[in-house]
Amino acid sequence: MIKVFHMPEIFLFRQSSMVLLLLLAVFLTDTAMAENKQPALIAGVSHEVALRLGERMYREGILPSGEPMQAVVEGDIPVDGKMFSCVSCHQRSGMGSYEGRVITLPINSTNLYRPLSPMGDLSRSARDKMPQWLLTGDTRPAYTDETLALVLRAGGDPGGRTINDIMPRYFLNDRDMEIMIYYLKNLSPELSPGVNATTLHLATVITEDVSRQDREAMLLPLQRYAEGWGKSRHLELRAKKGPFTDEIMNKGYRKLRLSVWDLKGQPESWKSQLEEYYRNDPVFALLGGISTGEWGPIHTFCEDHKIPAILPVTDFPVISDSDWYTLYFSKGLYQEGEAAAKYLRRLEHIPDTVSVVQVFRNNRSGLALSNAFRKTWEGFAHPSPANRMLGQDEVITPDLWRKLTALHKDSIMLLWLDAKDLSAVGSIAEVLDRPKMVFASSSLLGEKLYSLPDSVRSFFYITYPYRLPQEEKRYKTTTETWLKNNQIPVTNLKTQSKMYFISSLLTTPLTMIQSNYYRDYFLELLDMMEDQTYTIAIYPRLSFGPGQRYASKGCYIVQLGNGPQPELIPRSDWVIY
Repeated sequence: MIKVFHMPEIFLFRQSSMVLLLLLAVFLTDTAMAENKQPALIAGVSHEVALRLGERMYREGILPSGEPMQAVVEGDIPVDGKMFSCVSCHQRSGMGSYEGRVITLPINSTNLYRPLSPMGDLSRSARDKMPQWLLTGDTRPAYTDETLALVLRAGGDPGGRTINDIMPRYFLNDRDMEIMIYYLKNLSPELSPGVNATTLHLATVITEDVSRQDREAMLLPLQRYAEGWGKSRHLELRAKKGPFTDEIMNKGYRKLRLSVWDLKGQPESWKSQLEEYYRNDPVFALLGGISTGEWGPIHTFCEDHKIPAILPVTDFPVISDSDWYTLYFSKGLYQEGEAAAKYLRRLEHIPDTVSVVQVFRNNRSGLALSNAFRKTWEGFAHPSPANRMLGQDEVITPDLWRKLTALHKDSIMLLWLDAKDLSAVGSIAEVLDRPKMVFASSSLLGEKLYSLPDSVRSFFYITYPYRLPQEEKRYKTTTETWLKNNQIPVTNLKTQSKMYFISSLLTTPLTMIQSNYYRDYFLELLDMMEDQTYTIAIYPRLSFGPGQRYASKGCYIVQLGNGPQPELIPRSDWVIY
């Protein structure tokens, strides 16, 4: 269901971001819905089936029959539910949204089945500070099942008003309507686990393969942030006795408690460890976290339990177009392989007949890069690249390079190898029919990328998924200052800058959330964040959007300049289309 009001139909008040926040804050209250007893059958199906069918109607616009929901908008324009799904405006949480002059009200069970008053949730002290004309306004009676069916079919609310005709009027039979209403009754009916009247409980996950230095680089900034949350801004005090705008914005203030979930052993055992941590002490979300290996078991755990995981440090995120609960900094190594394929596709001087060869070891890094390139390259209708997978103990010598280049003359070669494996790469330049272009990963080379011999630099290209070194100095200063102020020594600035960014990012959603501690809503508030450029030192830009789960969208292709201290010369834009 989509319920939309134009601003003039609610209040005659100046348009500003503060007003929008104020209105949302009023509508998003902390009233808990009384527990409902689950009926044995809903429209002839079980509780679980009804919720699954209702969720599909709400999120995808698909009826229980499998057909698209049918509706009209703007009075008489026919549409189907896939074009105007409820979730597109009301979001997964049901907490609504706003865009321009259109406010989409919350339709979760708590808000639907109680009266809605413009300023009814303010304390007496806050009401005394507000102009009387703003306190008076129409109160919408609580919905019932009957009036909810009426607004879905005909657009009339319980107060006798006709809502904006941007909202579709759906053609639903009685059975489908019963399922939809039952789903709305169970949409965000109570606060998510991990929060109480005073505290929001978070956790961070660390696997035992992480070095002590890297562990501290990730953990200490998060601990300082949790300890200091709200203190410098006096959020707790302002929630109790501040000006009415502050009281509204901060009434949901909670202290943060951060637990550390240490995972031991092989990834196959992590699921049971995570389950035990969560069973003993449920958390609202996971924050940060770090692993040198795969993140998949942690990702799956969060999907299974619907737990947000915010910006873990990993080179191996799960690549998915549909998973919801983990927000990553980037696609990790996969993004570099993807960027190489996109860059090559754009080069007009590369004939379609040229052969493309990938050389990599049978390990996590090599497979991530090579699979990403292959999938992206094939997606552009190119033939699959030739692959040369090196044996675990196979030593790379100049003779190997000569044999490879002789076998694949005038090719494009992608060397997804680390600095040790590329120590003899200079011998490629000595081959008569050397590759036209050679690609490598900066993440695998590390600082050794600056040591590539002069003889290969003219045809050697490097994927670089970070801010260029010549541009990052002033951004590093911000992070270093914050670390100094929090008495944290600079050790691994790349990881520490990521944690500093998290501390900066969370201020807005933790304020905007009010007392509406629903996990889906928390993620939706993050999705609504503007692009971030200043508070992140290592990426040019992090951007967010509905359902987007990889904040960094770019990767440079660079070459080395001349000399012993070469500059990185970009050969592509940050985002490669």
